[in-house]
Amino acid sequence: MLALVAGGCGSSAPTTQTPAPESSAPSSDLLERWKTEAARWEGVPHQWGGTTRRGIDCSAFVQTLYRDVVDVRLPRTTRAQVRTGARVHSRDLRPGDLVFFRLDKSRHVGVYLENGRFVHASSSQGVAVSNLHTSYWTERYWTARRIPSAQPSGVESASSSNTPRSASPRSGW
Repeated sequence: MLALVAGGCGSSAPTTQTPAPESSAPSSDLLERWKTEAARWEGVPHQWGGTTRRGIDCSAFVQTLYRDVVDVRLPRTTRAQVRTGARVHSRDLRPGDLVFFRLDKSRHVGVYLENGRFVHASSSQGVAVSNLHTSYWTERYWTARRIPSAQPSGVESASSSNTPRSASPRSGW
């Protein structure tokens, strides 16, 4: 089972956890695929530029998770990933949505699971699950993107815009 911990590509955070409500019912099959693959990576150490189970960074982890769960090829960098798919509001997050954060000197990405939880390659914890609703992540939240081909059939994107959200670090909350 994955534990809720906090961390980021360029920063570490307290592990305070706050439960949060889920805004929509996920497809249980697809959610289970996301969670199963995430669990296979749990504890893999963070390594800047890393792309393997010996060490991986946040954008490579997201890229690999997408390839293995839904056979979707994402760009390699966080900068390119934030320009992929459609913008989605944080209250409308669904399993598989990309969640982005602004850290002190870098950007960070993870994959939303459910109930405010997302999986990412944390610089302090390695691959782990964290809660979006802790003060650490809420203050650093940037935007979220939905990749339509990663959603169950019949689920439409919340926005057809392909441009990133505003520069406000709290946009979407």
